[in-house]
Amino acid sequence: MSQEISEFDPALLDDDLTVEDGASVPVPVAASRPRRDLTQMLRKIPVTLTLEVGSADIALDQLMALEHDSVVELDAVAGAPLVIKVNGTAIGRAEVVVSGENYGLKVVELADLDLLSLDAAN
Repeated sequence: MSQEISEFDPALLDDDLTVEDGASVPVPVAASRPRRDLTQMLRKIPVTLTLEVGSADIALDQLMALEHDSVVELDAVAGAPLVIKVNGTAIGRAEVVVSGENYGLKVVELADLDLLSLDAAN
């Protein structure tokens, strides 16, 4: 016979587990794990780096009217450094360069990206 639990029951947090016949069974305590170096783990997480040229707020009817050769004016000044973003968060500014057959970026301004300060909180 199963019983549904509809609310949190603090009695379920006892150190012992009670079985149907009323006997108590001790619950094993997990062994403590060695502390991991958080900064080393964080440094390996992949992120997406983008270079934002600019943006424009337009109405939906203007968007629907766009066609080949349409021009939309952006809020960025021509020749000004562009915004570098990591996963959507601005971290600095850069200029566009050519790197082989691809575009690249040359960093001209960068925010403090100190991952060591994250580990100090633990």
